[in-house]
Amino acid sequence: MTDPAGTPTPDRAKAPARFTRRGLGLFGGAALIGGTVFGARWFNLTAHAGGGGTLSTPDAHQAAASGEVLLVDIRRPDEWSRTGVGAGAVPLDMRRADFTDALLVQTEGRTDMPVALICARGVRSRALSNRLRSAGFTNIIDVPEGMLGSGAGPGWLKRGLPTVVWQGG
Repeated sequence: MTDPAGTPTPDRAKAPARFTRRGLGLFGGAALIGGTVFGARWFNLTAHAGGGGTLSTPDAHQAAASGEVLLVDIRRPDEWSRTGVGAGAVPLDMRRADFTDALLVQTEGRTDMPVALICARGVRSRALSNRLRSAGFTNIIDVPEGMLGSGAGPGWLKRGLPTVVWQGG
């Protein structure tokens, strides 16, 4: 190799790439922001109960007990086994391929019946609410606190609302 004046220069190996403080700072900041967004979504921190189409857990329990709504616990069977099912709720795993048909059996074919959905933290119930509205259900209510609590409130279990042991099946 030669320099611009034509003088021979020794061959130099390119130095290995290293993280700079700026690079580490940018990476750390991106990880922090990504983790915050994931955490906020996982724990449903932006949820609120009491708005249109939502119920708090005490209100959902009272409405189910009085027959005003069909309360459906859409969590998985292993979750029902760990915490029990909210008293008055019908356990119906949202992952079932025939979920909509099974819900129609519970509502006796009515798509206008008030149906309140509860999951662990309100994330799945919100998503399923939208899906059921698209499928023609007109009175879907979200319980955004869920069984474990979220940004909407402490949840069914921390509020001390009654549960029943899920026996499987």
